[in-house]
Amino acid sequence: MSDIYALDLALDLLETTPEEVLALVRWHLGSELEQAVDGGPSDASEPDAFPLWPGRGPAHRIGGVLLGGLARGVGGWSLTVRQEIHAEDLPDLKELVGQLARYAASEGLIGQIRFHEAELPDALFSRSGNLAQFTLRGEGEVAALAD
Repeated sequence: MSDIYALDLALDLLETTPEEVLALVRWHLGSELEQAVDGGPSDASEPDAFPLWPGRGPAHRIGGVLLGGLARGVGGWSLTVRQEIHAEDLPDLKELVGQLARYAASEGLIGQIRFHEAELPDALFSRSGNLAQFTLRGEGEVAALAD
């Protein structure tokens, strides 16, 4: 058994999202790996740092396809991510998605995360610029996770 999670994000970021946040997103998507060696985002300067979302192609554990993209949209940026995440990377993931929630163009659902063997995911929301995570319990019941 492996400790793999399925992550799905789909959100729009404000036009005012700082360039350093966008650069960090690009680095995690794997699109700025070459720049990381010569002074990329702060995560890249850590000796053990590696991108969280570089996967492309068939997923090994969660089914479907791994993907990630950031594109300029009307009034801001559009981000879509579908990746396999190892359990030991969850703290880094929470920090990154929490940063993105601050710049989400709208309140509400921004994604989900699911242990690969679980039936139901946890829903990820942007609420007043903060990341909120809720566990779905089946039968329509929702319970908030404590931080």
